[in-house]
Amino acid sequence: MSDASDPSSAERQKSPRRGMCAAVLTLEAIAVGLSTPVLIAISDIRPAVALPLGLGLAVLCVLVAGMLRRESGYYLGHALQVGAVALGFLAPLMFVVGGIFALLWGTAYGLGRKIERERAEAFAAYDRSDPAA
Repeated sequence: MSDASDPSSAERQKSPRRGMCAAVLTLEAIAVGLSTPVLIAISDIRPAVALPLGLGLAVLCVLVAGMLRRESGYYLGHALQVGAVALGFLAPLMFVVGGIFALLWGTAYGLGRKIERERAEAFAAYDRSDPAA
């Protein structure tokens, strides 16, 4: 088994799923934040409605990106995707933008889980074959 001095122990702690999902949420925060003026100017949504929804969702994306160390953060990330797509009811183009980010989120989540599973199997095989372990 690896100990703290083993260089691979730091590598074992890295989560590709967390990195990919955090990147998607960060980019989504930018896109949703920039959609707020669009909601106001083009879709004629009152600022009192557009600001809390658009900027609030953007802030939540950043906060949830920081919460991805726990599994509950991923559940919140799934909920944010529903919220981003639901902005399409205010500005129809957000159905497309929200859908793209939901697809990116689902891909990052699914591939990240697959990579984590394969890495765990590879590290387990390495531990079994390493005579110094």
